[in-house]
Amino acid sequence: MPRETLRFSPAYVRRAKAFITHARSVRSAARADPVDAGALRILCYHRVGNEHDPLTVRVRRFRVQMNALAERGFRVLDVRTAWRRLTAQREAGAQTGERLIGLTFDDGYEDVAENALPVLEELGFSATVFVVTGAVDGHTRLTWYDRQPALLDWTEIEDLDGNSPLSFEPHSRTHRNLLALPDDVLRAELSGSKATLESHVGRPARVFSYPGGLFGDRERRLVADAGFEVAVTCRPGTNNAGSDRLALNRTMVERSDHMLDFLAKIRGGHDAELPLRAPYLRLRYGRAHRSRGRPLAPDLIGRFQS
Repeated sequence: MPRETLRFSPAYVRRAKAFITHARSVRSAARADPVDAGALRILCYHRVGNEHDPLTVRVRRFRVQMNALAERGFRVLDVRTAWRRLTAQREAGAQTGERLIGLTFDDGYEDVAENALPVLEELGFSATVFVVTGAVDGHTRLTWYDRQPALLDWTEIEDLDGNSPLSFEPHSRTHRNLLALPDDVLRAELSGSKATLESHVGRPARVFSYPGGLFGDRERRLVADAGFEVAVTCRPGTNNAGSDRLALNRTMVERSDHMLDFLAKIRGGHDAELPLRAPYLRLRYGRAHRSRGRPLAPDLIGRFQS
């Protein structure tokens, strides 16, 4: 399979990751719930529904997770608003003690509007949805599915952006592994997705999500050249006002996560790298990485396979 194609990881890898996650959650359960003042944790979801899909968090579980954030006093915002709020506090020399969560959904699935949006509206939350513009156009498909789930179309995106808690930003044109693309193709992935989205929502696109979290020095530089203010990875951890704005950490919320796991992730119990992460990434993406001699910086265990 071409190195630029992203696929689901094998089921045994997902099961192993879930087992390790639960074990780490139990170990971190005694940790105090930190205030996180001056820090931003960004959460990443894909789908919200009741289908049996590795990328789908069940509707009831999503509602419970969002209620848990509200009960703990988190302010849950789209990425651009959350980042600007965080950096504005630093510039003003303010330390408000505000607990910030950035909320994101990758790929632009229709069930995000059907099942997640009502919860966000009830709680006063907002979120960023990263869309694959070529998939919305129908010019490409999401390669990790044999049968692709329904995506939001441009009419829905135009209606929701600015008129709902959801704001839309680019996730490239075709969702290929950016590390494996020649420079000119990579530039087209970035600038093309940005221009297409802007033509539909009528405002500048400022935030980018690296497909699969795969990026290096070149990808970061070309994202900046394309005019993006902020970019998010799939690497866990919090962000502060001094973090690299084009490589912001983002914590994945998995279908297999129980409430214990979700709360452990919010507390920082999963911010350290998973065991065997580095050799796993070298095995799956090392050839494309070594061909350019750049650092590889995603956290993809159990997510995609190229």
